[in-house]
Amino acid sequence: MSDLLKRIRELIGSGEVRVSEHGYNELADDGLTARELLAGVTDALIIEEYLNYPKGPCALVLQKDRTGNAVHAVWGIPKGHEKPVVLVTAYRPDPARWDEDFLTRR
Repeated sequence: MSDLLKRIRELIGSGEVRVSEHGYNELADDGLTARELLAGVTDALIIEEYLNYPKGPCALVLQKDRTGNAVHAVWGIPKGHEKPVVLVTAYRPDPARWDEDFLTRR
């Protein structure tokens, strides 16, 4: 498991988590809840890591919603800080742009 994903899970487990305004908007657009994204991170798989992202390290992960459907989420930690972890965005991936496993772009 990546160190960043491990840290994301630790921060969520300790309650050190925020959801960005953009994140809330995207969740609402796709009928998702923050609660199911928080619960689903335990089984998340890394798609891509952006360790040198200007706003701080972040990762695009594959998670499942409450019904087992694929969800992509971006979790990040603000640059220069150890916490909190921030849910930057989450969305249902477009099957036309991703392979069947939703881990590889077409």
